[in-house]
Amino acid sequence: MTHPRWRGYSNVVPTASNDPTRRLAARIKAEREVRGWTLAELAERSGVSRAMIAKVEAGKSSPTAMLLGKFSGAFGITISTLLARAEDANRSRVLRHDQRLVWRDPQSGYVRRQILPIPGSAAPIDLVEVELPAGANVAYPASSYSFAKHLIWVQKGRLVFVEGKQEHLLRAGDCLELGEPQDCRYENRSGTSCTYLVLLLRESA
Repeated sequence: MTHPRWRGYSNVVPTASNDPTRRLAARIKAEREVRGWTLAELAERSGVSRAMIAKVEAGKSSPTAMLLGKFSGAFGITISTLLARAEDANRSRVLRHDQRLVWRDPQSGYVRRQILPIPGSAAPIDLVEVELPAGANVAYPASSYSFAKHLIWVQKGRLVFVEGKQEHLLRAGDCLELGEPQDCRYENRSGTSCTYLVLLLRESA
């Protein structure tokens, strides 16, 4: 079985060096250990069970977007930063189009193409392009947005953004600035895919 790499969609047989699940698993474990947290402490802070954390860190389970949101919220970093740290930090300051980090959520099928930060960069800005398939939805906990200003700019299609109890219907060209952190959900209720940009200004790293 072949798996897409984060850098584009070239299919390769996963090895210890190029398997994105293993790189991400190692990064999550490293983030936990550098803070001196046990599995139980991360479980308490993230709301993810110890058993699931152990599976993710062992590379036996690929984390969903929701799990990445919970982990990033517990670590106090954005999902983009977490994914970037899973790659080599020794990169050029120029990020070519075919070098962008690409991640597909195994649950919803949504595709996340990371523009910023460049791996190894300390710039406090995240810029991500997301393609949400028709009928798909992705939820994130409030904790994943508690340390960043957050804007959404729809490029194609229609997006319903559920912010707490409030719904925002966004069409191509519409931009939304999020309010106070709440549990939220991106929904594509249409019959065609939706593409949008997510811009985060990090208040801490």
